Amino acid sequence: MNNSRISKDIEVFKLLFEGISEGVLVVNTSQIIIEVNTSAAEMFGYSKAELIGKKLDILIPKKYHHNHHKHVDHFMEQSKKRQMGIGRDLFGVRKNGDEFPVEAGLNPFEFDGEHYVMSLITDITLRKENEQEIEQLNVELEAKVKSRTKELQSSIEELTKLNKTLEKEIKKRKIAEAKTKDALQKERELNDLKTKFLSLVSHEFKTPLSGILTSTTLIGKYTEKEQQEKREKHLKTIKNKVHYLTGILNDFLSVERLESGKVTYKFEEFSLVNLINEVVYSANITLKEGQDLHYPKQIEDFILRQDKNVLELILSNLLNNAIKYSPEHTNIYFDIDNSDSKFIKFEVKDQGMGIPQKDHKHIFERYFRAENALLNQGTGIGLNIVKVHLENLNGHIRFESEENQGTSFFVEIPKRHE
Repeated sequence: MNNSRISKDIEVFKLLFEGISEGVLVVNTSQIIIEVNTSAAEMFGYSKAELIGKKLDILIPKKYHHNHHKHVDHFMEQSKKRQMGIGRDLFGVRKNGDEFPVEAGLNPFEFDGEHYVMSLITDITLRKENEQEIEQLNVELEAKVKSRTKELQSSIEELTKLNKTLEKEIKKRKIAEAKTKDALQKERELNDLKTKFLSLVSHEFKTPLSGILTSTTLIGKYTEKEQQEKREKHLKTIKNKVHYLTGILNDFLSVERLESGKVTYKFEEFSLVNLINEVVYSANITLKEGQDLHYPKQIEDFILRQDKNVLELILSNLLNNAIKYSPEHTNIYFDIDNSDSKFIKFEVKDQGMGIPQKDHKHIFERYFRAENALLNQGTGIGLNIVKVHLENLNGHIRFESEENQGTSFFVEIPKRHE
């Protein structure tokens, strides 16, 4: 009964042994093949009979024989089930000498006191080919990615250069457009100034000339000695009108010289007291009835080195404006501060109509006249000339004003032009 059962178990074992698609080898401790299935024999190109009793080396490439013996001996000592060749490639060799990649699982067992190892062997040639093909595809793909990346980078660089070029062109175009607009605006402003200038010249010359003509005509009628006072009155009118026209012509000439760059400054040494006396004398001629000009009469003298004529023009312009835009019976103040070692300071203060707050920012613009001064004679160029001359001489001007409360102008200029 037991023999029959053992016989059946052996038959079942052989059936399973032969039915496995992987190759199965059984070797003893001397590495002699004692059993092999058909799959293993066909895998290596042998018959079963050709393999049984042969050394396992017959299935291993010669170059691996030495190391293989060490691995098997070590495995026999440990006697543990494991996968063979972990971390490295294993190869078998067929009867015809062809090498091929394999995968092997090792299972030690003991039978009748003897130790054996059963090896389950799989031909992985197809898998390796697929892996190599995948690896090659990966290499090619990586190369293509690098190539595409390089091309993309090149395209990005070209686009960046193109964008920079376009930005420069756009910037140039905007600058050109801005210059064109600025030129057109300046042309419009110039045309407006020309129109305004002609209107000013026509008006400012017509009124004084009419006064001169009238006074000249009337003088001829006062022939009697007792009419001398009336003659004197008209002579004064003629003198004032001529003085006014001379001032306008000088202003126009100054503008022309400043515009063309032909203005030449003549620097010389002169007395401060002498300058003040001349400026005050010229201003007194134009004072209205009841107006009084206050100035320091006992000022300590000092020698300046500047363009005397230009400085006299600046101060006279400010004093004439103070007189013109102040009513009768008011005070005009002309003050001098000589305390600074490098600069001399002048102040002209009036009790006149003042400058509206909204006009403050335009007061030094050429041909500009404050809204409340449009009915008074004037060209609107005097303060512009004053400001330009002072800037050319390293000086500056500022003012404080409140409508109907009066105006103060402050001038500061180097005592000596170096």
